[in-house]
Amino acid sequence: MQQVERRMRSEFLVNRDEILMTQREWADTPLRERVAVIRSLRKRIASDARALAEMVPTRLPGALNRTVADTLVSEVLPLIEACRFLEREAEKILRGKRLGSRGRPFWLSGVESTAERVPLGVVLIVGAANYPLFLAGVQTIQALVAGNAVLWKPAEGTTAPAFALRVLLIESGLRPELLTLLEPEVDSAISAMEAGVDHVVLTGSAETGKAVMRQLAETLTPATMELSGCDAVFVLPGADLEHMVRALCFGLRLNGSCTCMAPRRVFLVGMNDGEASRLEKRLVAALRGLLWVPAPPNSVDRLRELIADAREQGAEVALDGMAAFEESNVVGVTLISRAAPSMLAMQVDIFAPVLSVMRTADVGEALAANAACPFALTAAVFGPEGDARGLAGKLRVGNVLVNDLVIPTVDPRIPFGGRGRSGFGVTRGAEGLLAMTAPRTIQVQRSRSKRPYEPTGDAHVELFAGLVGMLHGSGFGKRLDGLKRLVSAARKLR
Repeated sequence: MQQVERRMRSEFLVNRDEILMTQREWADTPLRERVAVIRSLRKRIASDARALAEMVPTRLPGALNRTVADTLVSEVLPLIEACRFLEREAEKILRGKRLGSRGRPFWLSGVESTAERVPLGVVLIVGAANYPLFLAGVQTIQALVAGNAVLWKPAEGTTAPAFALRVLLIESGLRPELLTLLEPEVDSAISAMEAGVDHVVLTGSAETGKAVMRQLAETLTPATMELSGCDAVFVLPGADLEHMVRALCFGLRLNGSCTCMAPRRVFLVGMNDGEASRLEKRLVAALRGLLWVPAPPNSVDRLRELIADAREQGAEVALDGMAAFEESNVVGVTLISRAAPSMLAMQVDIFAPVLSVMRTADVGEALAANAACPFALTAAVFGPEGDARGLAGKLRVGNVLVNDLVIPTVDPRIPFGGRGRSGFGVTRGAEGLLAMTAPRTIQVQRSRSKRPYEPTGDAHVELFAGLVGMLHGSGFGKRLDGLKRLVSAARKLR
C-alpha cells in the first residue's frame, strides 16, 4: 500500500491536464453510460462484499475491534444501496427541463428556455476516518455519475478501502483518470486546492471546516461541509422509555461513539424529579456495561475538561469515563445528570461516549436550552408520534429522527447535512446528486423584433408604468386603468 501511495503522490499535479480533458469527455458521455458503470460496481461489490469490508481497518480511531460485520452493515450495504438509488433515479434527477409558456412573462413570448444540470468539473473529496468507505464512497459515486472527475483524499490509515473501491470502479469501466487517490496527509488536500478544483466536499470537524473555508475563500471555490455534531435527544411524556434507553446505548456504542450523529445531550421534557431520577438510574445501569474505547490524547484531554466543568457548575457525574483509565488513552462512558446549557458538555463536539441529561419543565424550555448549542446536525425525538412530529417541526437541524437514532439516515434517498457549526450543503439523495452539478440555462430568442434594443427615454415611463399596473394592479379597476395608460403611451410613441 505504501508503494501505491508513493505512485499517487503527485498524480493530480502531474496529470492535471489529462484529468481535465478526460473529465470533459466523461461529461459528454450519455448519462445512461455513466450510470452503467455504477450498476456494474454494485454487482462487483455484491459478489464479494466481505472482501471489501475487510479492507476497512478494524482499529479505526475510537472504534476498537470494529468487526467485519459492523463494516458490512454500516458501510458496505449502505454504499450498495446508494448505487441502486443512482441507477433508478439519476436520469430523472439530472434530466434537463424545457420551460414552457406557462408563467413566462408575455413580453418574452419569443424566448424558449431550457434549464439543465451540468458537471462542476473536478471535485475534491476529503474523507473521514470514522466511516472511510461509506461517506466518501457515496460522495464519489454521486460526483462521478454527475459527470465530474474526483480527487479523493482518504483519512490517514484508510487508504486501503479507497484504493479497493477505485479498483472496482476501474474494473466496472471507469477511466482511471476520473478518480485520483491523494496521499492521506493533510498537505495533499491543501496542494490540490492550491492547484485548483471546482468543488470541495469535506467530512470532518468544525475546526477543520473553518481552516478549509479560509483557503477556499482565496479562490471563491464552493464547498459542501459535513461537519461535527453535538446531537440532542428529546424525551416527551408518553415515550417508550425502555426503547429510548436501548437506542441511547446503541448510539453511544456505535463505532466506539465516533459518529457525528451520536447522542450527546438528552432533554427530559415535563418529567418530575422522581421520574427523572428513576430514568437516570436506568441509564446508569444500562450504560455501565458498555465497553471502554480508545481515544486520542486530545479527546482524553477534552473529556477531562468536560467532566471538571460539569462538576464546577453543579452537575452530577453519574458515570465518570475517566475514573478507571486515568493514565491511558482509553475512556469509558460518561453520564452527566442535572446538566445545564452553559456546560461545555452541552456545547462542544467530541468523539467519546459522553451523554449529558438535562431536566426541562416543558418543550419551550427544552427548545431554548437546545438553541444554546452551536451544532445542528441531527436530533431525535422520543414520544407519541403526533407530539414528536410537532416538536420536530420546530428544530433547527438537518435531520430529525422520531423514535429512533442514526440508522434511518443511511436511506440513500435522504439528503444529509447540518446547520450552524455542523456545516452546510448536503450529500446523498437527490439533493446531494444535484449538489455535484451546476445549473445552466439556455434561452433562444425566436423573435426578430428590434424594439427591445431601442433606447428608452421619458416617453417610455408612462408605457412601462401602465404595463406594471395592467399586470399587477390590485383589482380589475386598477388593471384596466393600467391598460388604458399603456395604450395611450404606445400611441404617443408611434
